[in-house]
Amino acid sequence: MDNSSLIKAPISVELENFKKLFDSSLSSSNLLLNSVIAHIRQKNGKMMRPILVLLAAKLYGEICPATLHAAVALELLHNASLVHDDVVDESTERRGQLSVNAIFNNKVAVLSGDYLLASSLVQVGLTRNHAIIDIVSSLGQDLAEGELLQLSNVSNLQFSEDIYFNVIRKKTAVLFAACTKAGALSVGTDDEKAEFARLFGEYIGLCFQIKDDIFDYFESTEIGKPTGNDMMEGKLTLPVLYALNSTKDKAAQEIAIKVKNGEATADERAFLIEFAHLNGGIEHASQTMYDYREKALALLSSMPDTDVRKALAAYLDYVVEREK
Repeated sequence: MDNSSLIKAPISVELENFKKLFDSSLSSSNLLLNSVIAHIRQKNGKMMRPILVLLAAKLYGEICPATLHAAVALELLHNASLVHDDVVDESTERRGQLSVNAIFNNKVAVLSGDYLLASSLVQVGLTRNHAIIDIVSSLGQDLAEGELLQLSNVSNLQFSEDIYFNVIRKKTAVLFAACTKAGALSVGTDDEKAEFARLFGEYIGLCFQIKDDIFDYFESTEIGKPTGNDMMEGKLTLPVLYALNSTKDKAAQEIAIKVKNGEATADERAFLIEFAHLNGGIEHASQTMYDYREKALALLSSMPDTDVRKALAAYLDYVVEREK
């Protein structure tokens, strides 16, 4: 059985129920909005976050309507954040597909993102679970704060790994953590188990973002974004931060500051990418990712050896081994 089948096997029926509820949550009589939604759903992806909600719930109990509403709410909020992020970043592409703002315009993209966000709040309200409502409400704040922290870091001339991890915790890991904690709470777990689930999700999210950042240092049409895209947006990620801090190379640091200021040429960005490769940046980032993977597996090892535990381990393997 391949990883995808192993991951979905314990929740195959519930995943179909999620898809039906997700589809119904996006019904609208507005033709323009329907066109935007149809475009977004052309590439729904692998539904990684809803799957995580369902698996976390099934780890502790039986999936119920509150679980499904929580999964839909979190997926809608995630999609809203992506639509808004593309406007902020002036991105014309998202995972190999034209972004909403590129096809329509910024006004339509922002308003459509607002609609997805409002729909998320409707769905989380239907959980009738105040703890889950608190998670989704706080998540919206954290995601926005993560983006603002990343924007403010562009003008920070330090090459801080601590700031990098603060950004990716707020931008990415917090969403995975919300998925696992909401899933656990939806089936009535206690606070200790919910915290266990949250921490497991956070480790997955950190692995996911570090892997995404490593992709940016390699040439591939499969990934869906050009090499060095982060640097084009003024972002320095873990591989190059490690290389800069470990070598203290003045010439590379000067180019890195130009990247942050949006003044670096394509050749200078290519130099920094090669610099990260030559000075252990990729290896360091990969090792950091695998360290978080081991922490997540250590948490799982305390759980009974069930199909759900195997599915969560396979999910973790997919995150660190994926090629796009």
